Amino acid sequence: MDRIIILDFGGQTTQLIARRIREFGVYSEIISGTENIENVDKSGLKGIIFSGSPYSVYDEEAPKPDSSVYTLGVPILGICYGLQLMTTHFGGTVQNMEHKEFGRAPVTFEQNLGLFRDVASGFQSWMSHGDSIETPGKGFTIAARSENHPAVLVNRELNLYGLQFHPEVTHCDYGSKILENFVAGICGAEKNWNMDEYISQEIDKIRTTVGNRDILVLISGGVDSTVTGALLLKALPPERIFLMYIDTGLMRKNETEEVKEILLTLEAKNIQIVDASSDFLGALKGIEDPEKKRAVIGDLFIKVQENYLPSQIGNDYFLAQGTLYTDMIESGKGVGEKAKVIKSHHNVRSPLVEKKRETGLIIEPLSMLFKDEVRKLGLALGLKNEFVYRHPFPGPGLGVRILGEVTEEKCRILKEADALFINELKNRNLYNKIWQAFCVLLPLKSVGVAGDDRRYGYILAMRAINSIDGMTADVYPFKTTDLLEISSVITNTIPEVGRVVYDVSSKPPATIEWE
Repeated sequence: MDRIIILDFGGQTTQLIARRIREFGVYSEIISGTENIENVDKSGLKGIIFSGSPYSVYDEEAPKPDSSVYTLGVPILGICYGLQLMTTHFGGTVQNMEHKEFGRAPVTFEQNLGLFRDVASGFQSWMSHGDSIETPGKGFTIAARSENHPAVLVNRELNLYGLQFHPEVTHCDYGSKILENFVAGICGAEKNWNMDEYISQEIDKIRTTVGNRDILVLISGGVDSTVTGALLLKALPPERIFLMYIDTGLMRKNETEEVKEILLTLEAKNIQIVDASSDFLGALKGIEDPEKKRAVIGDLFIKVQENYLPSQIGNDYFLAQGTLYTDMIESGKGVGEKAKVIKSHHNVRSPLVEKKRETGLIIEPLSMLFKDEVRKLGLALGLKNEFVYRHPFPGPGLGVRILGEVTEEKCRILKEADALFINELKNRNLYNKIWQAFCVLLPLKSVGVAGDDRRYGYILAMRAINSIDGMTADVYPFKTTDLLEISSVITNTIPEVGRVVYDVSSKPPATIEWE
């Protein structure tokens, strides 16, 4: 199979490059940016892409590729930091910019390139860099510019291309087209990759990894863990798959009952529901720091599953989680070793999870997928459309939607408010137009008026965003009347809530969840 290799230098959007390429039907995979090229399987290799990075090329610890990558004879595309790596390798210079570029920026062509086929000059790119090209490397010429800096460079003789912007980000106009022009046009890779092929390869991988051992699947009630369970049930005999749903007390209203119904549709043989709400609420008492809350929740998941382990499961069982690549990226667990930690996801960086991972007995079949790909996988596995397109729900649940200390009272308030918000969206035919919506309870109270009385109630934030993969997100543009009416329903129904605000922050700079 034709394939594209992406060298990962720790960029937060590296996996986006891979999935954009897979979207138009070409197989792509990610390897560490510093990998010895001699050790890389080159069968079917059609091209290489250098990712971005949080580093400057002049940093002492800046990751660099094996220089022999330039002698493989395949086209190379450098993105942002990747362009700067090529520039310095070929004797050019990079400078720290006085005017840094973040966000949208128009790009104007100065040369005709196959890379620009069916792309309009002056299109809006997506920039995210503090360094820029000062002097192009030997053999490179500037093919396009933004307002203040070189945006595209090319070495036609060596078939090397560099972009200062990020075509993999959905906010970049023509971004996917530019990648397609490189992969299918310049590299000549055939489009023969699809979700059925992914399922086939992943099933083979699961069977090889697991052997004859049992698998315990931690079901959170969300789409990711349930799709994980469905994939494992397709790969292995159902008698060897044990589904455990742990009610942490941090779930949405009526979540446990809904999860029971969903699990029964999977035709699983072993389903276990564990009520550990008092354990989780007790362990979170007095804890306000979000990173510590995530660690406590992640560790307790492992402890509870060990305490309630089914008697018929083998001792050297595998633990399966619905970890996505966004979880891995934000937790600093990309392919290479240079990724930065944005926030520690409980299923990635909690100490007990890390310890379990070191044993090699954790299996995460979705860890190279984004949310939209997981939904496609769920549909391909036969899950119902209404379940697959449920709004995402974080593994730590309401624990990261209650800012500050988590208490039983706050959980009750937030469950009711969130249920009202979601119900209003469904009644107004808005739920399916929004990628994710939820409420956040702030550790603040404000003065209000109820009739003739003074009222001192919690501040509640509503959040609604649209996204494709969770790596970037735009705020959903509610009509003002919808916001006013939904706010009124919440404050009139829940006396403990005195004020409702709407979060208008995009990602970036904010993350989707507040903690």
